[in-house]
Amino acid sequence: MAMLKTQARRAAYQREAASARVALASGRLDEAFRRLERAHILGQPWFGAHSWTHWMMLQIGWRRRDPREVVGQLLRLSTGGLLSLLGWLPHGNTGGADVPPKRPMPIPDDLRVYCETPRAG
Repeated sequence: MAMLKTQARRAAYQREAASARVALASGRLDEAFRRLERAHILGQPWFGAHSWTHWMMLQIGWRRRDPREVVGQLLRLSTGGLLSLLGWLPHGNTGGADVPPKRPMPIPDDLRVYCETPRAG
């Protein structure tokens, strides 16, 4: 199933990414990472957005001195953008190293409107 690529989804991604940048600049690493997880869910269909999110997660892993996150993000950076181009991504995956890269996950209720095709009926 192809991921929706709508202007509304892109705008929601940009809002989450901006919130992550502000939190990171203020040293609020946990908040920044949570925002990046949400941005990851939204940004997966786009090569640049998807790769940027993993790049930012890598930076947080580095600042936390978290080798698992650093290695996990390096691996995701090496493949995530290509997988976006091919459309081989698990819906709802938050992108952190604590989650298997191919595991689909439930999409948060407030993000579903951007990620799921409305059901007829």
